[in-house]
Amino acid sequence: MSGALEDKRTATRFRILAEIADRQPAVSQGEIAEAVGVTSQAVSEYIRDLVEDGLVDKQGRSRYRVTKEGVDWLFQEARALQRFAEHVTDDVLESVNEDAAIVTDDVAAGDTVTLSLREGLLHATPGDDGPAIGVATTDAEAGDAASVTGFEGVIEMEPGSVRVLQVPPARVAEDDAVDSDALAAACADRHLVAAVVASTDAAGRVTDALRDAGVLFEVTEP
Repeated sequence: MSGALEDKRTATRFRILAEIADRQPAVSQGEIAEAVGVTSQAVSEYIRDLVEDGLVDKQGRSRYRVTKEGVDWLFQEARALQRFAEHVTDDVLESVNEDAAIVTDDVAAGDTVTLSLREGLLHATPGDDGPAIGVATTDAEAGDAASVTGFEGVIEMEPGSVRVLQVPPARVAEDDAVDSDALAAACADRHLVAAVVASTDAAGRVTDALRDAGVLFEVTEP
């Protein structure tokens, strides 16, 4: 646990040292006091203690630098804070996060459900037979949506792909306009979650975003 989370003095010490590191070597105690929310006198006392502890080197009037020991201490505290934040976001908040799922059978609040994806929609089945489970927080009848929380495990899913259909830009002649029938036919055999139709000018931006996200795609014309 970070010392900055255990007591107010350590938290203030951490913030003041970080402000010094950010502003060095010319350090305005008034600006630090305003940023941290303490008095200038308090900042002066904290800096004096930091100098005595070897975390800050005083180089002249209002000129300070964080020492190697000070950098190490800041880094250790920052890493501890980061680990705690990751625990909150990855473990605590994920466990209390709620999502809607279509129930395959009647469920009551508090029931354990198995989670699965069907045609892109989250489904919940009473019981704990699957690799991914959760807990219903609302009552729901079969076919209706229930709120689910307490997610555990990994939901099995088949990776999909994206088909990007290129169409001529709007500025081209009418003879080269989009064939709406061909466009409809190209989309007819797809289980669409989202349709991506881009002009040849914009197709590159679309495919770059898909590539960065690791999504499989193909580029065709209607």
